[in-house]
Amino acid sequence: MATGVKAIRGMNDILPDQSYRWEYFEQTVHKWLAAYGYRNIRTPIVEQTDLFIRSIGEVTDIVEKEMYTFIDHLNNDSLTLRPEGTASCVRAVIEHNLLYAGPQRLYYAGPMFRHERPQKGRYRQFHQVGVEALGYVGPDIDAELIVMCSRLWDLLGISGLRLEIGTLGNAESRALHRTRLIKYFEQHRDNLDEDSLRRLHTNPLRILDSKNPRMQGLIDNAPKLIDDLDEESCIHFESLQHILREQGINFEINLRLVRGLDYYNRSVFEWITDKLGAQGTVCAGGRYDGLMEQVGGKSAPACGFAMGIERLLALMQECGENITPPAPDIYIAHQGEEGADYAWKCAEFLRDEGLNIILHCGGGSFKSQMKKADAIGASYALIIGDDEVKAQEVTLKPLRESIEQASMKLSAVTELIKK
Repeated sequence: MATGVKAIRGMNDILPDQSYRWEYFEQTVHKWLAAYGYRNIRTPIVEQTDLFIRSIGEVTDIVEKEMYTFIDHLNNDSLTLRPEGTASCVRAVIEHNLLYAGPQRLYYAGPMFRHERPQKGRYRQFHQVGVEALGYVGPDIDAELIVMCSRLWDLLGISGLRLEIGTLGNAESRALHRTRLIKYFEQHRDNLDEDSLRRLHTNPLRILDSKNPRMQGLIDNAPKLIDDLDEESCIHFESLQHILREQGINFEINLRLVRGLDYYNRSVFEWITDKLGAQGTVCAGGRYDGLMEQVGGKSAPACGFAMGIERLLALMQECGENITPPAPDIYIAHQGEEGADYAWKCAEFLRDEGLNIILHCGGGSFKSQMKKADAIGASYALIIGDDEVKAQEVTLKPLRESIEQASMKLSAVTELIKK
């Protein structure tokens, strides 16, 4: 026998018994984003590798270890499966000159790819919703992104999330802080692990994000960015806090909050849960005012966030959110050739009326058909036999209510069910 072909480890099928939960999530998200005026943008899954090196940063885990990169032998281009969505969104905005019409509120959803060890809440193909606000300068848009997240958690039935906010200042602040960090860590080279030594002169800020427990004391005593923060960034951060307090959003200030992507500046934030083990961050983002220019466009302010769909679905379950699969309104059971012909007409008529109909296929007795109607959770069975064909009527049998079945004209079925 031939060996069966299986899905790639860390790239999972979403089967019908689970996909209805995804559909519920997606429908909720689309309505939520529309309420805030965000419009959908759809970008390719594959981009030029240089886009991600420029935007994410060459000395990051994503670029160094996790990207799916390959050579397109048709033209010798280096291409990469997108590891995140912001860079692609910014590239599209620049390429199509979208900011010419003014600031843009955009969102996207779809698969992202990272080559890492699969574990609960972390996959090689995973799915994100990303929200980007481009062309807005002030802290009000930073606050809007956070406030709208809070509303989404309520809509999804998610509780217990903790919000951490911080600031990374402007480029000059970070350059000053970078110099102080390098000097500090140089004095403690013997205590740095291999990753930190490699990043010491290329991206020392990422050392602060190390999860190595042996280095936590050293990191805690490192120079703090807040001490080098420029006045404008301080005012921006204070204004953000004011708006969040006015909107009743609880938060913790984490001055060590370091995002895993190099393009962030000023405001950064994370929504964190204790209910998913090690994979605690379910939504994260911040401001990235320099990215447009970095990718090749004109300088423009920007802010955004991304959330992991798999993690949020797992969190919804942990919070007891009970989403049931949609059931058909009517299952049509029929017998005989004339019964089948009439059943087809009835099914299409009822679908035109806005009802969800399953028409039985494959033959079998009325008894077996009724068992199938009950098993799939249909609210009613519509029975069509010789008598119904002759009378040009149908027999409607309620399956979830203790009401007697009754014969009626097809036009009466819709009226009865919609009541």
